[in-house]
Amino acid sequence: MKNIAANLRAYARFYLGLRGFLRQKVSVAEAQAIVRQRIADRDTNFMRLMERGIFGYRNSPYLPLLKLAGCKLGDIRNRVKTRGLEATLRELREAGVYVTFEEFKGRKPIVRDGEVFHVEPRQFDNPFLSRHYDSTTGGTTGSGIRVRVDLDHLAADAPHMGLVYHIHGVLKIPMAIWFGTLPDPTGTIATLMRSRCGSVPLKWFSPVVVQDAKAPLKYRLTTQFTVLAGRLFGVPIPRPQPVSLDQAAIVARWLAKTAAAQGASLLVTHVSQAMRVCMAAQAEDLDLTRVTIMAGGEPPSPAKIRIINRTGARWVPLYFFTEAGAVGLGCADPVDETDVHFLKDSLALIPYPRQIPGSDTTVEAFNYTSLLPAAPKLLLNVESDDYGIIETRSCGCPFETCGYSEHLRQIRSFRKLTGEGVTLVGSDMLHILEEELPARFGGSPLDYQLLEEEDQQGFTRLSLLVHPRIQITDESQVIATVLEALKRRGAGRQAIELWKQAKTLSVKRQEPILTARGKFSPLHRVK
Repeated sequence: MKNIAANLRAYARFYLGLRGFLRQKVSVAEAQAIVRQRIADRDTNFMRLMERGIFGYRNSPYLPLLKLAGCKLGDIRNRVKTRGLEATLRELREAGVYVTFEEFKGRKPIVRDGEVFHVEPRQFDNPFLSRHYDSTTGGTTGSGIRVRVDLDHLAADAPHMGLVYHIHGVLKIPMAIWFGTLPDPTGTIATLMRSRCGSVPLKWFSPVVVQDAKAPLKYRLTTQFTVLAGRLFGVPIPRPQPVSLDQAAIVARWLAKTAAAQGASLLVTHVSQAMRVCMAAQAEDLDLTRVTIMAGGEPPSPAKIRIINRTGARWVPLYFFTEAGAVGLGCADPVDETDVHFLKDSLALIPYPRQIPGSDTTVEAFNYTSLLPAAPKLLLNVESDDYGIIETRSCGCPFETCGYSEHLRQIRSFRKLTGEGVTLVGSDMLHILEEELPARFGGSPLDYQLLEEEDQQGFTRLSLLVHPRIQITDESQVIATVLEALKRRGAGRQAIELWKQAKTLSVKRQEPILTARGKFSPLHRVK
């Protein structure tokens, strides 16, 4: 009964909040003004979160780290004033005030100077959100991090999307999305965000059939409720239309037909799904020259972008992660196909050296800090497990006039394996490779390795290398064992369903690959 009452209260809050959210639109001029003001107020916004969300919140996981480092609120305020925000964050990082990817996900305790702090992922929740509805991080396997997605957070992110739509000339053109339904939040977020910018997607294609993924009833009801409530408030939110990955031609036909009839069309989706649409368009000789594709969710490799560009479609990269929202938006005059403007009004970013687990390689890992009060998670030097090129340069595109002078590109993950917009946390796979597969099929951890590579078409594939000496009569049982193990460790049903559709995971009978120095790494990437 308590759960039912809590769900009813959540629906009521969401309904009341959604009405105001959908009625208030953000114009391009307003978006520009909001961003410029937030950039000017970065230091003030940071200190407000430090005062209220960390020092004013007794359960904050950062308090023990700050105490251990001897950092008080006044000290931080003085450092920001005299040395600047990023310099202060670097000093805090050096003093041990940071959270690694594994610590943030709750997979490891925080250990600093011999002290051990046990934290739960929910401790990073912003304590001041009204919490309209829940979602889980976008398909990521593991311990099922729950993110409180608040309409205020979507409203805070809306100026970013309004600007990227405007700058790339797609603010008013017919739009389709190819994203999942709750608990995958991407479809709901994309729909509500577009409506905040003055229009709404005409089509919502969903890559997972709900019945197959067996989403809990409350998520299916929430999706239906959002559609119905939007229509009651005069916003024609489309009903999700199931379109499996092998039906990408349905999306391609809609884009081509709509562009021919109305002069242009837009698709927002994940990178691999965008590539599937373009391959389907080529197979049916469809013209996508007046189609724009915005996509994120995985690294846009040159092979993937070549396939997209081959159709004549225009490519715009997006960089998001659920805990923070929008992080980077595609430059209008890019250096390469991965070039995005860093959204410095909502986040601070410092790189910090990090050794890649299982290798001798060190990368400059991204460490993020929240700046806006509507952030679903409060981040203070939280390692995202991404790395890439950070550069400040003048590109001359309209983003620069808003104050966005920092660029990110060639972004990669050093701990996750990614395909079809679904990410696989390396530590979860390590347990399966080193514990569960040897226990089920024999051999040792050195007999199993997960290989990430692109196939000849450009799709990201995960191959499970199994040493030939391991006696296995039915290789499909190996894949079944892996998927069941991932499910037990918190993998979403939708993520598993997507990988089954895409045939992302396969078995190869060969000896695991060693590094150039003869070392064995359970997770191996082909560059």
